[in-house]
Amino acid sequence: MKGLILCAGKGTRLYPFTLKHPKTLIPVANTPILQSCIEKLTEQGIREIGVVIHPSQESDIRECLGEEKDVTITYIYQNEAKGISDAVKQAEAYIEDEAFLLLLGDNLISDSLRELKIDVEERGSHASLLLAEVANPQDYGIAEVLEERIIRLEEKPRIPKSKLAVLGAYAFKGSIFAAVSDIKPSARGEYEITDAIQWVIDQNLPVTYHVTQKLNMDVGTLERWLESNRKRLDEIPSKSLKHESVILDNCTLIEPVSIAKGSVLKDCTVGPYVSISADSHIEDCRIENSIILSGVHLQHIAYSLKDTVIGYRSVMAGLHARKEGGNQ
Repeated sequence: MKGLILCAGKGTRLYPFTLKHPKTLIPVANTPILQSCIEKLTEQGIREIGVVIHPSQESDIRECLGEEKDVTITYIYQNEAKGISDAVKQAEAYIEDEAFLLLLGDNLISDSLRELKIDVEERGSHASLLLAEVANPQDYGIAEVLEERIIRLEEKPRIPKSKLAVLGAYAFKGSIFAAVSDIKPSARGEYEITDAIQWVIDQNLPVTYHVTQKLNMDVGTLERWLESNRKRLDEIPSKSLKHESVILDNCTLIEPVSIAKGSVLKDCTVGPYVSISADSHIEDCRIENSIILSGVHLQHIAYSLKDTVIGYRSVMAGLHARKEGGNQ
C-alpha cells in the first residue's frame, strides 16, 4: 500500500502567512502539518509516499522534508488547483494498481488510519472514510450511512441528512481512478472527491467508514490554527515540548508551551498554549494562546500578546510593529 498527501492548495484564508510559505508547512505545536501526515502514514508501515504539489511549492517542501529516513517521497505536480479528485487523478501513474491511503496536507488527523487500511486491504471495501460528527454540517461533505456502509455523500448540503462530516483521511482501491476520470466539475468548478466516492457507491461497490471523536481539523483559518495548536499541545507530554538548545533567563512557563530549537527568552511569562518556532528571540513579553513563527524578535511589548499569530521573521518592539512576513 502507498500513501498520497495533497498539498497543492494556496491557503488563501491564511494570508499573509501562506503568501510565501505553503499552507501544509504551517506548524501546529511546532510540527509542520505535512510532517504530521507523513508520520500518520508511516505508523501503518507505508514507506512509499506521493506528495501532490504545485511546482511553485517544491523548493520549500523539499527543504522541509529533507531526506526522510526509511521513506521514499515522490513529488507529483498539480499545475492548477481544480479540486481533490483532480489531484488524485494526477497521481494515477504513481499509485499504479495498489491500494492507497489519502490525506489532505492541511488537515490535522489524530486518530489511527489502521481500520481504513484494513477495510480496503482485507475486508473488500473499495473505499473507507474517516467521519466525525460536526455542529455545522452545511460546511462539510456529509455522509448518509446505513449500518456499516455509506449510501450517499453530499458536498455542503443545504439540508443535511446527517451530521457526519467527511474528514481528510481516506483509503481507496484503484476503482477511484475510474471515478475521478468520469465525474464532472461541481457548481463551484472543482472536481469533488465526494462526487468521485458517490460514483463508486453508484457502481454498487462497498464504501465503509469509521467515526472518530479525536482531534481532526482543517487548519484553514486563524481560529482553527490556534484551536489545533491548543489541542495538539494538550496531547504531547510536557517533557517533549522544549528543545534542549532553548535558553531561558528569568522566565515563567505556564504549560503547555512548545519552544523550538535555537530560541532565547528573557524576562518573559509564556503560556498556556503557546508555540514558539525556531530561532526566535523574545524579551520582556507576556504571551498566551498564541503561535510565534520562526525567526521572530519581540522586545518590551507593553501589552499581553493573546490569541494571535506572529509571522515569520517579524520584529516588534514596544508598542510598534514592523512586519516582515506578516503579523496578526
